[in-house]
Amino acid sequence: MQAHLLGERSRVFEQADPYAVSGYVNQHVGNHCIRLSRSSSPQASLNHSKFASLDLCRISYGGSVRVTSPALETIYHLQVLLRGNCLWRGHRQEHYFAPGELLLINPDDPVDLTYSDDCEKFIVKMPTSLLESVCQEQRWLHPGQGVRFLENRYQLDELEGFVNLLGMVCQEAEASERMPRIQEHYTQIVVSKMLSLMKTNVRRLSLGSRSANFELIADYIERNLKQDICSEELARQAQMSLRSLYGLFERNAATTPKNYIRQKKLERVNACLSDPTCTVRNVTELAMDYGFLHLGRFSESYRKQFGELPSDTLKRRH
Repeated sequence: MQAHLLGERSRVFEQADPYAVSGYVNQHVGNHCIRLSRSSSPQASLNHSKFASLDLCRISYGGSVRVTSPALETIYHLQVLLRGNCLWRGHRQEHYFAPGELLLINPDDPVDLTYSDDCEKFIVKMPTSLLESVCQEQRWLHPGQGVRFLENRYQLDELEGFVNLLGMVCQEAEASERMPRIQEHYTQIVVSKMLSLMKTNVRRLSLGSRSANFELIADYIERNLKQDICSEELARQAQMSLRSLYGLFERNAATTPKNYIRQKKLERVNACLSDPTCTVRNVTELAMDYGFLHLGRFSESYRKQFGELPSDTLKRRH
C-alpha cells in the first residue's frame, strides 16, 4: 500500500501498556474491551489525530489480543489492515483480514476481532450525523433508520482512488498549520466517496434528476412528516414547476400534494395511537408534533379518515 497513513507527528503511545492504549481508544475512537493472551508481554503503539468530525487512528497492540464491543451506536468504523492478520467474527461467519483489506462496521454491528501479534490497523471513526448530512446535502435518499453499509469487506485497491484520498487526509491532519475549512471539505469528500464506491442502502438518485418519480418524492415526504412541507418547498426539492408537481400527484395519487401530505401525517398519527409500543403522552402533543395546530379541525379530519376520534383510537390500544 503506497499511501502514508499517520506518522510521528500524531504519535501518542510507543511500546506502551496495551490497557493504557485501550483506555485512550475508549475515550477517542470507540468503546471496547480487550483480552490479551496470557503468554504475551506486548508493547502497544498508537497514533491519533482529530480531523474535523473524524478521528484518525493507527494502532498496534504488539501481541495477540481480542477486541469486543456490543455495538458502536452512533459511529461507523472504517478499518484498514496494514500488517499481520485479524480474525473478524459476525453474522454466523468469520473472515481473516489480510493487509490491504478494509472492514466497515455499522453503528449497530457487534464487534468481535482478534489481532495477530504483528497486527497493525488504520481506523477512521465517523459519526452517524456526518453521513446523514452528506446525504441531505446531496439530496440522496436513505431509510429512516439511517445509512447502512450492506457489505463490510473490501479490497482497498479495488476502491478507485480511495487509499490516496486517505493518504491526503492524513497528510493534512499532520500539517503544521491546521485549516478547519479544508478539513471539513476533506471529510465531505471521504464520505461521498464511500457512499459512491461501496454498497449501501442509500439511493443516490436525487429528487431533481430526470429519473425522479413519484415514489422518490413520496419517500421524501415519509421521512419528513414532522416538518412543514408545503407544495412550493416540495417543488423546489424536486426541481420542477408547481404545475408539474400537481400533475404528478394527480396521476399517481388522485389528489393534490397538500392533501396527500395531510393524509400521510394523519396515517402516521393513527399508527402511533394504535401501537402500544409507541410512547404517546396525549393526543394533543402528538398532533402538534405533526403540525396540526388547530385541534378541532385535526379531530374532524381524523374522524373522517378513520371513522373515530383520535382519543378513541388511543383508548382502544390499552
